Amino acid sequence: MGSITERLSKKDIEFIENQKMFFVSTAPKDGKINLSPKGLDDTFKIIDENKILWLNYFGSGNETAAHLLEDNRMTIMFCAFDGEPNILRLYCKAKAIQERDDVWEEYISHFSTKRAARQVFEVTIENVNNSCGMGVPLYDFIGQRDDLTNLYNKMSKEEHITYMKKKNLVSFDGKDTKLFED
Repeated sequence: MGSITERLSKKDIEFIENQKMFFVSTAPKDGKINLSPKGLDDTFKIIDENKILWLNYFGSGNETAAHLLEDNRMTIMFCAFDGEPNILRLYCKAKAIQERDDVWEEYISHFSTKRAARQVFEVTIENVNNSCGMGVPLYDFIGQRDDLTNLYNKMSKEEHITYMKKKNLVSFDGKDTKLFED
């Protein structure tokens, strides 16, 4: 049986801190719903029981940013793939913070790796849902993939920007991400 609360508990925070990956879902008013698995160490910071900062590196798409311009709802989900079963869903409002924004330096300072950062998402939790998770399979964690960080480390800041201008200015549905616009 699931339970819904309005903020993270200490138990929720501990659960999140022990997970190796999470899933993010957003949707525009019209178009494809996006669901993305996320990993990488040091990209998810719990500021308090209702605020999270999530560091987003550039990649092949930029769906989340485009969707949030139309509808600021975001769902973040964690699943226990080992230990006690649990599924934790965070129902949130979110906005993309970019390097040009006044709070960028404050927000990016929460993360040890800043290279290749595209956005920091400021996420406000409205509801927390814990459910049983007994149907989630058990998996052994081997490690985070190095491919993405190796790629970022080979590229200069200028190359990061060139890549983002080529791949991250519009969503797969053709929606503007406003990545380099005011």
